[in-house]
Amino acid sequence: MYGLIGKMTAVAGQRDALISILLDGVSGMPGCLSYVVAQDPADADAIWITEVWDSQASHKASLSLPSVQAAIAQGKPLIAGFDQHIETAPVGGHGIAGPG
Repeated sequence: MYGLIGKMTAVAGQRDALISILLDGVSGMPGCLSYVVAQDPADADAIWITEVWDSQASHKASLSLPSVQAAIAQGKPLIAGFDQHIETAPVGGHGIAGPG
């Protein structure tokens, strides 16, 4: 499995709008086992995104999907920056089956 945890900062006052874009159309991404968007309670403009994929290749392929491309185009003006980006190797957990 392949995992990503990232912190994104929205343009001041635009966090909810950006979250809405990030959550719209996330179903139907082949290989995506989990995609969670969370508000940072300590920063009114920060968002944490946690993803689990069956493989790094599935994640890379998702970036070419029309729905993902549309979300990127729509959300880009609302993003002030990317603070952290961490790759992980998930081994299982609630809702995620461990390696076969």
